[in-house]
Amino acid sequence: MTRVLYGETSRWGGPLLRRERGGKKKSCRIGWTLFNNFCYFFSCELTSWEASRQNCQQVGADLVVVDTSEEQKFLSKNVKKDTWIGLNDVETEGTWKWTDGNPYWYKKQPDNGNNDPTLGEEDCAHLRIADTTWEANWNDISCNKPLQWVCEKKLG
Repeated sequence: MTRVLYGETSRWGGPLLRRERGGKKKSCRIGWTLFNNFCYFFSCELTSWEASRQNCQQVGADLVVVDTSEEQKFLSKNVKKDTWIGLNDVETEGTWKWTDGNPYWYKKQPDNGNNDPTLGEEDCAHLRIADTTWEANWNDISCNKPLQWVCEKKLG
């Protein structure tokens, strides 16, 4: 049985939502979504990649790191527009890293605009709403482009 309790105030969306299952408390802020022991916030605002990351960090989270195909499907079902994720190659061109420091393994995308000079530098990754597979869903664009973002925070 799940009990829903309301308690502390969150930065986005009012009180925290608490769920108790079998004596263990699991909670996400109201306005956040619980999935596999992580809380996700899907923004409606549009900001640069860096500003998006700062927004996440201000609430103890970070831009989402996509670890599994299940998480990718969950994200794809919840994003409605192109959305920043926690992947970039700002530090070293061509060396893609997640915000948690782990390297990126897929080789087709991001591709820095396929080295097309008319597209400029494409150092930050986002989810496109075109598909639910990570290969077709991820793309790199300029970090300054204003997009929505997804914050991720592990339940503690």
